[in-house]
Amino acid sequence: MFERPPTGQAAVIVHLAFGNDEYAEADREFRELVESADAHVLSHIGGSRRVPDPRYFIGGGKVDEVTEAVAELGAELVVFNHDLSPSQERNLEKRLKARVLDRAGLILDIFARRARSHEGKLQVELAQLQHLATRLVRGWSHLERQKGGIGLRGPGESQLETDRRLLNDRIKMLRDRLDKVLARRDQGRASRRRARTPVVSLVGYTNAGKSTLFNQLTGEDIYSADQLFATLDPTLRRMNVPVGEPLILADTVGFIRDLPHELVAAFRATLEETREADVLVHVIDVSDPERRAHAREVNAVLAEIGAHEVPQLEVFNKIDRTEEETARVEYDAHGRPLRVYVSAATGAGMETLRHALAAFCYPDTIEGTLCVPPTEGWLRSQLFELGLVAAEDYDSQGNALLSVTASQADLERIVAQAGLVFDEVLIERRPIRVDAAEMADVTAD
Repeated sequence: MFERPPTGQAAVIVHLAFGNDEYAEADREFRELVESADAHVLSHIGGSRRVPDPRYFIGGGKVDEVTEAVAELGAELVVFNHDLSPSQERNLEKRLKARVLDRAGLILDIFARRARSHEGKLQVELAQLQHLATRLVRGWSHLERQKGGIGLRGPGESQLETDRRLLNDRIKMLRDRLDKVLARRDQGRASRRRARTPVVSLVGYTNAGKSTLFNQLTGEDIYSADQLFATLDPTLRRMNVPVGEPLILADTVGFIRDLPHELVAAFRATLEETREADVLVHVIDVSDPERRAHAREVNAVLAEIGAHEVPQLEVFNKIDRTEEETARVEYDAHGRPLRVYVSAATGAGMETLRHALAAFCYPDTIEGTLCVPPTEGWLRSQLFELGLVAAEDYDSQGNALLSVTASQADLERIVAQAGLVFDEVLIERRPIRVDAAEMADVTAD
């Protein structure tokens, strides 16, 4: 019989290279993950292999090295920056006499610590149980033994079968609960679609600054910290923009390389907000030397959940950590905002970003001057009532010259209701476009 060793926070961490050019960055991220789980790292053991060892993953010689480190340092936990099979995990714990945790288990533990909402806790528990289910197959030997002895023999199920049945029942119950959560989210999305309210979803690699940016744009104070997976629970708030109706801004869980599939599946209800968004704001840490690799990881997860076709606006955050970057906006060949450079920590570039989002979500918005004859008092009062007039002047003939900012479709509809022709009333047209030089003055304050 083999009982799993007790766990603790004193850890030896193991990370091998398998011909990976990004080993240094992956190793740094691994250390941050371990620290996020509040583990105390006693030793770091590295190395390289061509292929994993089928029995121990790291090979017999490396197992001896880890065993020696565990014994000398009194470690209670050995964490691998790799996904281990159930049999490899079991074999290692037998040899090391310490609890073994692989990368997926580590990330699941961090998620369990950070989940705050009822939905988040349901999603994390589902992911943990799905991960545990794979560990029951050819798992611990005592679970496979039938109870025996005088008076105990007879029909019945093994402990393994009992555990598997209870586990499957719990998973089914959690999925039913999450389906109800998803149904409520669908109702909310349907009402937003009926109101024609654009939804902007923040996505990005974990610790890119999404929550800080969310707070800056919405005036909220949701939890944010300089750590991996600081927040898990999705948050939706209204956000005002210079033109058009307020937007709905959604903050979502951060992505990471090799995100466990159990988490992607469990958080599908949350990530549904991303897939159903009108615009994805892809937040990228401009000061991170691995930002391109991280952006690829994010796009890979977006493709996995079917959100890769949603239009993206890239936001390069943390320009305060670089000397060469300033608050600015870049456009594509069609004059649509493509990238915005900001600092969520200092607030630099926030107005630039608001204008860019307005131009992105309301592409038919124009700034122009309408010439309204004195006889068309209804049209003038209607434009003022709707808050579309920014300034008013008069020409020599007494016509009202109204500077307006609005959707062209809305202006055409209102002018048509007055019995006038839009192209004859509009005497000046200025498409909305963020002036980088002008906005730099605004964000410098």
